[in-house]
Amino acid sequence: MRSNDKLQLKDLGEEISGSQKAAMLMVALNVEAASLVLRYLDPADVENLTAEISKVKNISSKTADKVIDEFYSMVTAREYVLEGGLDFAQAVLEKSYGSPKAIEIIEKVKRLTTMKGFDVLKKAEPAQLVNFLNKEHPQTMALILSQLSPDQTANALKELPEELRIDVVYRIATLGKIAPQTLKQIEHVVDEIAGASMSQSVGKLGGAKCLAAILNRTNVAMVKELLDKLEGIDTETTYEVKRLMFIFEEIINIADKDIQKIMREIDRKDLALALKISDDKLREKIFKNMSERAADLLKEELQYMGMVKLKEVEGAQARIIDVIKRLEEQGEISLNLRGGPEEVYV
Repeated sequence: MRSNDKLQLKDLGEEISGSQKAAMLMVALNVEAASLVLRYLDPADVENLTAEISKVKNISSKTADKVIDEFYSMVTAREYVLEGGLDFAQAVLEKSYGSPKAIEIIEKVKRLTTMKGFDVLKKAEPAQLVNFLNKEHPQTMALILSQLSPDQTANALKELPEELRIDVVYRIATLGKIAPQTLKQIEHVVDEIAGASMSQSVGKLGGAKCLAAILNRTNVAMVKELLDKLEGIDTETTYEVKRLMFIFEEIINIADKDIQKIMREIDRKDLALALKISDDKLREKIFKNMSERAADLLKEELQYMGMVKLKEVEGAQARIIDVIKRLEEQGEISLNLRGGPEEVYV
């Protein structure tokens, strides 16, 4: 059961999340049966479930029975689906539970079936994933990759040929504009992997926010390359991705008055590290918004800074970006990511 799948136990006056129900079920089982179940779960799921089990106290018999009944109905429904499909399962369940309850159970079965294929994909190595997806249309690739974690998608993008990579990236950023029938492609692909039917729509797919999360986990060089090419395809979409993502180099487009506010909030060591791989234009932008003494000290620190790990530089840039995003959210500064004239203050 998914942790965000909550059940309202109206007769008991309780609301129980999916993870709580799973913990209650484990407690209701004997120790041997519970240990066998845990063997089939991922380590992360075992950790979360164990934490939830530790919180279970004083379960009423009515609550335990309700959770066990729901689990039993779900298992029964899955067996009916495998035997004769969703329509057959719903028809049988309606005789036992009535139409409203049967529909509720079937909808949950659909959600679990939908997730099964993606669970298989989430365990694949980037090279394996790309090897399988390479035979699919770029739109199908984008649909599938948008459903995986940003880290996995970022690693998969590195494995793609350059021309295909930018095509898939653009499609991820604009998935909200696809026609409904396109979803049939992803259903077919995931069916091949999981051997299960995906009869429900996938819901909200991709978009600029999804791509921003992916690119935030991609190395700096690839981010620059992808955004430059994406801008040549669709300026508005690229702007939206940058707004949600905000890469360090975009600081050059922030108004001087706002740069000065940012300087007061960030660590000087982070600033020196962050500027290690920046170009002269960005450095000058920073220097002119500092006091002469502070700028001289920063220049000296950069001049005599030795070799540092790239991940340390990127870490410092990320911390500065966090400060910038916080100040923007608080209304303290305004980002000017289009690269146009600075905003006028009166």
